[in-house]
Amino acid sequence: FGYSLPRTSYSMRFIGTPVSYSEMMPGDIVCYSGHVGIYAGNGQIVNAIDSAHGIGMSRVNYAPIITIRRMF
Repeated sequence: FGYSLPRTSYSMRFIGTPVSYSEMMPGDIVCYSGHVGIYAGNGQIVNAIDSAHGIGMSRVNYAPIITIRRMF
């Protein structure tokens, strides 16, 4: 799709455009301390949960949000 992402969750904090929590849209990258998720809408993110659960859905506010970034 013409986008590339850095490898680390720390580096992802600085890509794209920052948006506020109230302006968050599906597809935005939600950055936490040492972790990222993709906002799916309805207060949920898609993310790698752990090795036992794999990829799944979590509440967007399960941990303090550092920044929300939009790539498009």
